[in-house]
Amino acid sequence: MSESTAREIVLSLPERFKKDKAGDFRAIVHLILEGDGGGEFTVTINQGDCQVIEELTGTPDCVIRTKASTYADTELGRANPTMAVMMGKIKVSNIGVATQFIPLFERLA
Repeated sequence: MSESTAREIVLSLPERFKKDKAGDFRAIVHLILEGDGGGEFTVTINQGDCQVIEELTGTPDCVIRTKASTYADTELGRANPTMAVMMGKIKVSNIGVATQFIPLFERLA
């Protein structure tokens, strides 16, 4: 999957979702990925279900904003997501929700 765009990676989230780890976690996360291969996405986690749509909808519990290339690099193991957040390359509105959300998905790298 090394040639995947950020959009393709986001759209693969339901396939990589670890339903058994979700428990009763619920969240709406907006991903705003700027630049080529990006887009705006709403990821909804609701008690063991994961859905992704290509638009921003609903009131988000967390907004993650970055360049599409940065998102792809973190998902594909070419960049450290923690460092990207610390350096301001990835902006996260609610770090608590993000730290619960991120481990719910199989890594690509």
